[in-house]
Amino acid sequence: MPSISMFFGIVITMNYVDHQPPHFHARYGEHKASFSLDGDLIVGDMPAKQLKLIAAWATIHSDELSANWDLAREREQLYKIDPLR
Repeated sequence: MPSISMFFGIVITMNYVDHQPPHFHARYGEHKASFSLDGDLIVGDMPAKQLKLIAAWATIHSDELSANWDLAREREQLYKIDPLR
């Protein structure tokens, strides 16, 4: 699963040819979760602080996430997305 961003110990990934709805995955330590492209938690668990960081990042980069989803569906190389700073 290609990593598309990393910030504050959070690794963001997106699968190629993944199932609908459009989403991305996040890992933080032993925590793993899937999020909508809007940053809403779909499934999994994540500490509250990291949930807020992921939601903020997804809001800032929603267009880039959508573009990467389209690329992933076509099995094209994904773009790296800037981390939160």
